[in-house]
Amino acid sequence: MEDVLLVVLLALMIGLAAWQIFARNIFDTAILWGDPFLRTLVLWVGFFGAVAAGRDDRQINVDVVSRFTGEPWRSRIRVVTDLFTAVVSGFLAWQAVRFVKDAAAYEEIAFASVPLWLTASILPLAFGLLAIRYLLLSGFHLRRSFAGEADE
Repeated sequence: MEDVLLVVLLALMIGLAAWQIFARNIFDTAILWGDPFLRTLVLWVGFFGAVAAGRDDRQINVDVVSRFTGEPWRSRIRVVTDLFTAVVSGFLAWQAVRFVKDAAAYEEIAFASVPLWLTASILPLAFGLLAIRYLLLSGFHLRRSFAGEADE
């Protein structure tokens, strides 16, 4: 479902951007709220992409130490990095919830009549999903470290 939503959002973003360019060059006009909506779509596509990468354990990973260690230490190092990622993502999700609540309380508008809290709701959702996924991945790597299986 995440992949389908990602593809739909990306197609919508590309289509709207193409229309904006076409309309400006041919008709000397464009959709007034098109550019702010495109910025929102970029945000949503980026965060859904991060969630999809987290699902497949394909986030950006800079880990020099584990390259020089074998199993089971490689998996043990991954437990630490997974837990760190989960904690940071959880903290960011909590702060994003506060941001969304404040945006709703102040009735801020993102563009047209769309409230800011709605466009920013991807933030707590994505960071929350990342926190849960990396917490689960830390358990997977912990089991692997005791089983002595080779890392992929």
